[in-house]
Amino acid sequence: MPAPIPLLLIEDEAVLALDLRATLQAEGYAVVGIAPNGPRALELFEQHPEIAGVLCDIHLQGPWNGIETARRLLALRPVPLIYLTALSDQATLDQALTTGPAAYLPKPVSTASLRAALALALHSIARPAPAAPPTAALPEPTADALTRDTILQLDDHVFIKDSHQFVRIPLADILLLEADNTYTALRTPTRRYALRLTLGAVLERLHFAQLVRVHRSFAVNIQRIESFSETEATVAGQTVPLGRQYREAFLKQFLFR
Repeated sequence: MPAPIPLLLIEDEAVLALDLRATLQAEGYAVVGIAPNGPRALELFEQHPEIAGVLCDIHLQGPWNGIETARRLLALRPVPLIYLTALSDQATLDQALTTGPAAYLPKPVSTASLRAALALALHSIARPAPAAPPTAALPEPTADALTRDTILQLDDHVFIKDSHQFVRIPLADILLLEADNTYTALRTPTRRYALRLTLGAVLERLHFAQLVRVHRSFAVNIQRIESFSETEATVAGQTVPLGRQYREAFLKQFLFR
């Protein structure tokens, strides 16, 4: 039999959370954790890369509501998202839709509606995507394909969209990248550019080995490091956190003598 699909449940009402977990397990899903607030949800999401879907209450106690929590999770990696909420006003719905949820279930949630929402949200991961033909080539960029998300690379320079034009940036001038919800800020010595991409997506598109991720929200140009400690690094006068899970990869950039 296939392994149960792992889910993360974000719910601050303990009794309701336990009841939902029991329902999900009875439906054949695996709940890898229950988070009562946003920071704990982010911690569990980082610890369990196998999480294939998130069920999130919109009204949460703590520094972030469910919508802000979902934004921070999706900035790390995209997964199907289902909101569970007693709030059904239009303003809340409009705000929730900005995170692209797969479903929006008002409380109290019935087993039937939960079953249907999960089936629709997770169908894309239940079957593998068709493989591309071996001879398929990447499409050539055209004028119609150039958007705010486009990054063009030419030797040791990149061109990114700034207002209505593409500007040229030497790769060596990139100081750091900082995740900012669904955007990533790219900093040079003179400018700050906003890219409508997650930090992970920017790192994939910038073929620049000197950009090293040091935190879930930061990547730095290793050649621009001015100082660092066990917990932080300084680049061009800006101090950024050095996450424990990224420290080993960061230190591998240096030669020990």
